[in-house]
Amino acid sequence: MLLDTPICDFGWKAPDFVLNDPSGQSFRMSDHLGEKGLLVAFICNHCPYVKAIADRLAADMATLMAEGVNVLAVMSNDYRAVPADAPAAMQAFAARHGFSFPYLVDEDQAVGRDWGAVCTPDFFGLNRDGALQYRGRLDDARMGDASTRTPELLDAMRMIAATGKGPRQQVASMGCSIKWSD
Repeated sequence: MLLDTPICDFGWKAPDFVLNDPSGQSFRMSDHLGEKGLLVAFICNHCPYVKAIADRLAADMATLMAEGVNVLAVMSNDYRAVPADAPAAMQAFAARHGFSFPYLVDEDQAVGRDWGAVCTPDFFGLNRDGALQYRGRLDDARMGDASTRTPELLDAMRMIAATGKGPRQQVASMGCSIKWSD
């Protein structure tokens, strides 16, 4: 089911979290709030919207990280109901697409719920204080339409890194619904 996310709630304070990657290494969100901000991306392996942008996501996130913006990706789907999103599959997906950022398992889905994640992909751009400044798409193109892409996320995170503020005009994320457990 295709869903759109709410518009950015500027200044919303992101709740801290501690999650593990599929190998068991622990990551605390607040430890990754750098001088130039943090991007938290809610993604999964099986979503066609994520699959369509996975290589571009890896490249853009590597660019941001080289510019000093930190990145964490969170998988909040109930992987017991969707085995394609299980931790072992996450490792394979990350390796196949060259992810250079931590890809974390939201085992009990608490982080996805606390953050109000709606779909995959769902991008949250935070400034150095952990205040939300961007909630939108990787770019403004519809899935499969590369001819009109504008790098919304890359430009927004660069603005946040430079000024602490995100762009006032944002295009809401769209993608597959988060698969919540019962």
